Amino acid sequence: MHSVPANITNIACIGAGYVGGPTMATIAANCPHIRITVLDIAQERVDKWNSNDLPVYEPGLLELVSRVRGVNLFFSTDVATAIENAQLIFVCVNTPTKTFGIGEGAACDLSYIEGAGRTIAASVPSDPSLPPKIVVEKSTVPVRTAQSVQQILEAQSQHKFIILSNPEFLAEGTALADLQNPDRVLIGGPTDEPGTAAVRALADVYAHWVPREKILTTNIWSSELSKLVANAFLAQRISSINSISALCEASGADVSQVAKAIGSDSRIGSKFLQASLGFGGSCFQKDIANLVYLCHHFNLHEVADYWEQVIKINDFQKRRFATNVIRAQFNNVKGKRLVLLGFAFKKDTADTRESPAATVAIHLLHERAQIVVVDPRVPQEWVMSELRYQKCPDNLLLPSQQLLFYDQDPYTAAVNAHALLVCTEWDEFKTLDYQRLFNVMAKPAFIFDGRRLLNVDDMQRIGFQVFAIGSGSNRVNFI
Repeated sequence: MHSVPANITNIACIGAGYVGGPTMATIAANCPHIRITVLDIAQERVDKWNSNDLPVYEPGLLELVSRVRGVNLFFSTDVATAIENAQLIFVCVNTPTKTFGIGEGAACDLSYIEGAGRTIAASVPSDPSLPPKIVVEKSTVPVRTAQSVQQILEAQSQHKFIILSNPEFLAEGTALADLQNPDRVLIGGPTDEPGTAAVRALADVYAHWVPREKILTTNIWSSELSKLVANAFLAQRISSINSISALCEASGADVSQVAKAIGSDSRIGSKFLQASLGFGGSCFQKDIANLVYLCHHFNLHEVADYWEQVIKINDFQKRRFATNVIRAQFNNVKGKRLVLLGFAFKKDTADTRESPAATVAIHLLHERAQIVVVDPRVPQEWVMSELRYQKCPDNLLLPSQQLLFYDQDPYTAAVNAHALLVCTEWDEFKTLDYQRLFNVMAKPAFIFDGRRLLNVDDMQRIGFQVFAIGSGSNRVNFI
């Protein structure tokens, strides 16, 4: 068998989504000597990557892709050729939560990972004398997934493969900054000589722009688990401060002041202490559910119960916000026009997966409120898709029901509206003319600020009845 390639010059990436596209563009920009091919079976998605209408929105991404596309970064559906020529193959496919069968609602659906493994095995000559391929798990996966991938590859081909774990730690909206200046790059691999050589080869790629001291190496199981644990700890902080926001509203305290006080403690720190509607996105909910499932699998039921509470508090926060919207409006929102300012799960992304805004909308649609969605980045079809994914009954979404609307102009959306609900912290919403909005709304006019985005005193001076999440000085009367 040939030795592991020491100098990587050809990379393939399976999956042209939120992780694969930005990650490969960053590597291409920093490693001009490496040819990188990003692969996807969906021709439409590949065509978008080869245009100026990228399928993923991330600040600065179009400029970065435009600089390296066609130079050393390529997007293609020719999976077999790219994999055969590649020395190193990233796997950046989706790993959603299972929606049926054993582990439904908790376990990770690894069908795309398995499919990627079978595709790799089928795309290379079954010849053990050729140099081994380095296969890198970039997707978030349960611990011990590498073992399953290795089994699939070895059963399909005599070609030699070395599996590494290199989890992504990206936050949508700041993904390019996270890639260019990461807190750490984590690489896990086998501890034998070929494994350490493969880890070294991948580390050398990152070392073109990441300081060596930030490149951490572990065994492969620690690397796989670290990704789940990192997201669990971040989500835990969000649920912790959100639980305190409920107590602040009840007691007269202000959650922002409490967060500042505790965040000043160097042992705690100030990050992820912003009270809100709750966390969303493709990672936190999925990864905690997977962590809970793993703990039950290993008979660590008390540990599973602990982490499951993070999700329960998140669900409670979204439900509580929607309930307060209803109670403040005299326990009746039937036929009332409610404007959702924002539908993405956070600003600077068009991603709606597990969006808290969708959960709130569904609660209000059940009460037969008229929902108007305003978001600067999210297209109307993605709104519908996420509402259906979160199991909104189809009858509530029928055009004949006249319950769901979409408007890119907040000023026309607000005409005759009873309330504005700040659901995403878009910077654009800070600078709206709220006096103009107030003037065209039904009275009393309400603002429910689920992101602590607006100045409460300013809104009250205009005439709004204001509920800000986590504020003990809310002047909204609840029935």
